[in-house]
Amino acid sequence: MQLTVWTYEGPPHVGAMRIATAMRGVHYVLHAPQGDTYADLLFTMIERRDHRPPVTYTTFQARDLGGDTAGLLQTAMREAYARFAPAAMLVGASCTAELIQDDPAGLAQALDLPIPVVPLELPSYQRKENWGASETLYRIVRALANPLRESPPDPRAKRARSVCNLLGPTALGFRHRDDLAEVTRLVVDMGIDIGVVAPWEATPADIARLPEADFNIVLYPEIALTTAQWLQRQFNQPYTRTVPIGAAATRQFIEEVAQLAGIDPARALAGAGQRSSWYARSVDSTYLTDKRVFVFGDATHAIAAARVAANELGFKIVGLGTYSREFARDVREAAASYGLEALITDDYLEVEATVSELQPELVLGTQMERHIAKRLGIPCAVISAPTHVQDFPARYSPQMGVEGANVIFDTWVHPLMMGLEEHLLGMFREDAEFNDTAPSHLGGQQLPIADAPTHRPIALPQALAGSRWTAEAEQELHKIPFFVRGKARRNTERFAQERNVGLITLETLYDAKAHFGR
Repeated sequence: MQLTVWTYEGPPHVGAMRIATAMRGVHYVLHAPQGDTYADLLFTMIERRDHRPPVTYTTFQARDLGGDTAGLLQTAMREAYARFAPAAMLVGASCTAELIQDDPAGLAQALDLPIPVVPLELPSYQRKENWGASETLYRIVRALANPLRESPPDPRAKRARSVCNLLGPTALGFRHRDDLAEVTRLVVDMGIDIGVVAPWEATPADIARLPEADFNIVLYPEIALTTAQWLQRQFNQPYTRTVPIGAAATRQFIEEVAQLAGIDPARALAGAGQRSSWYARSVDSTYLTDKRVFVFGDATHAIAAARVAANELGFKIVGLGTYSREFARDVREAAASYGLEALITDDYLEVEATVSELQPELVLGTQMERHIAKRLGIPCAVISAPTHVQDFPARYSPQMGVEGANVIFDTWVHPLMMGLEEHLLGMFREDAEFNDTAPSHLGGQQLPIADAPTHRPIALPQALAGSRWTAEAEQELHKIPFFVRGKARRNTERFAQERNVGLITLETLYDAKAHFGR
């Protein structure tokens, strides 16, 4: 465990809350100290939900530790059942309460409530949020999914249309609401019925009907893969492997779903063209070719983003990583296909150091990479959780399917076009008729140009400690395009420090350029 300002994932009980909040008729009793109710804000503030999560906290205090904390948990369970009348209940402990070892599972069983009670054992000091969500969904399905009865006959045997389940969308998920709408439309247009969507808006009765479908569609493997694998073992339900993010993956997804449903994919494939395809045929598209991109996020979105960036937009992947350690092997294999070594870490400082060293022209990452990119003056687009309120837009903005491919194109290309505009503004900043302004969308430290007093301060890369530049050298550095300026500054400062040059002059800048150009 380490102290940190930011974290990519919360503790596993936050993952359990995402499942409970997504469902209907389920209540989660969480053995937790006073103060752990902060997690409610994630849903009401960031996702802008109109109701609080269905969670009851025991909220024990320090003075309670010398008494009967187990009794507090049982009392909270009785009161939650009486007040909310759920069809099923989850019970577990937060990271702090886990240390008390009150055994929520045994205490829940002793109450003998007349509803299914699913105990959650989520090791907070070994696992994190996505794993907690995955384990919670798996435990709910194991407890509630009814086995297919031998009599009457298997409901899958005689049906005019195939039926599938959609697994994975949760509360507080990155674009899950819109992804679900897009994939639902796509599947229904193919002539396939939707049986159950879980956990989104599912009730315990819906969970019981999961085995009746012909196959399962896994939208987010971090959340639903374990459940889909169990359903395949128990009920012989196959599941999809393709995540439909990007135009090519959407077509591959259609073919895979059609094969599982035993139908012809031709009609669906004919309608799977995206509006952004015109750009690939335009002259302007050459501007995107070989743009250097760094990708980081959860495994599903990071792998998909790298594939779309490299194969559909013509970018060059210079870095690929994830904080999802459970899927590290998949990300390593994807990175190897681009000739890279994957960055597997949950330390944002390590990610920042990598981005700073690589100096990409675009960062595709999480809310944290957005902050990192702003400080470094690099365009960024968010592709993955963790996210903030701006990544839960009121508009329809999926990442999956045909419309998702269009959204991705707009979201990724526009920051680069703005970057081109910044470059042009920089090129013409010396024009007497030009009113220079600070960059419109890039962050970074605002450093004044010493010999251009009539201009406003312009964002320049941060200097290494102890490095001093003459005004003439600073002016020359600023003529370098913004997307390589940071690397040029660092290389020059490193060159100067290695030669004990205290003041970087114009000559030093040229010498460093010649040195690194060899």
